[in-house]
Amino acid sequence: MNWYLQSGKDSDVLMNTIIRFSRNLKDFKFNLKSDKEIEILENKIKENLYQIGYGLKFLKLKDMDEITKQSLVEKELVSKEFSKNKEGSILINDEENICIMIGGKEHLEIQVFNSGLELKNTLNLAIEIDKKFGEIYGYAVNKKYGFLTSSPDMLGTGLKAICTMHIPGLVKTNNTKNILDTITNFGISIKKINDEDIKNQSDIYQISNKYTLGISEEEIVENVNIIAEKIIEQERKARRLLANESIKLEDIIYRSYGILSNCRKISNEEVLRLLSNVKLGVDLGILDKLNDLKVQKLYLYTKDANLQKYFGEKYEKMELDVKRAEIIKLIINKK
Repeated sequence: MNWYLQSGKDSDVLMNTIIRFSRNLKDFKFNLKSDKEIEILENKIKENLYQIGYGLKFLKLKDMDEITKQSLVEKELVSKEFSKNKEGSILINDEENICIMIGGKEHLEIQVFNSGLELKNTLNLAIEIDKKFGEIYGYAVNKKYGFLTSSPDMLGTGLKAICTMHIPGLVKTNNTKNILDTITNFGISIKKINDEDIKNQSDIYQISNKYTLGISEEEIVENVNIIAEKIIEQERKARRLLANESIKLEDIIYRSYGILSNCRKISNEEVLRLLSNVKLGVDLGILDKLNDLKVQKLYLYTKDANLQKYFGEKYEKMELDVKRAEIIKLIINKK
């Protein structure tokens, strides 16, 4: 089963872990623009891909339809910016826990994904893959500044350690600002997950390291891990406070479940808001009509592109909202 349909350590709060290395090859100029330059880079990668292993397959963006590219964005496998490139390609395995973007802002962005709080194990696999690429292709490295990137803020390790967190307890008890203000003082960035088409997202945030220079990969991951554990602790305290008003909380959760399970059409925006409450109910043991796997499926297959991939058809906006309601019922009622 793919990582984004699994539950992991502390996944009641921490939904997934991403480790990303930004890398450039020493024999190429940075920030490639022309189709020809990107093609030469891709050919160099393909020539020696057999030495890398991990079951990686080479796929070009221009060979994908728009729905397929958007489905990769929805799974967090590629960035929205990268998906808009006319050129560029990815290396990806069947499990989709490894996805490497080629020919974007950097020559390579090596990404490893995991469910739950798995920063250290995810880092170990990413370092293993990164070393293979470095040995085979040769990276642009400077003695003083470490790995060289087109973005000055990624110099040094070129590492981004990211945790996606579901914190409805902190949001509902109005404690997010205090927590978020505090962690920014520890070299950690935090942002609410936003989509330009969705104004009111669910209570999902991402934390990541601010600094990559003058600090080791292990130290970066340790710092992010400490902050993630603190947020998990605070979120669970907030949930216990909410549980003191059990009728009020149960009403919110069951109303949300009732709308999801009975609607005839529904927008992605509304699904995310209601699903946040439903996930909270499942994680607290209040709502026993769903399990973790069904919640994960609801998050994935109610998104526009993966919804269309699931049914194997292309839909207009109004049809999408109707089919979204249909797939919710399918997932909820499936034995």
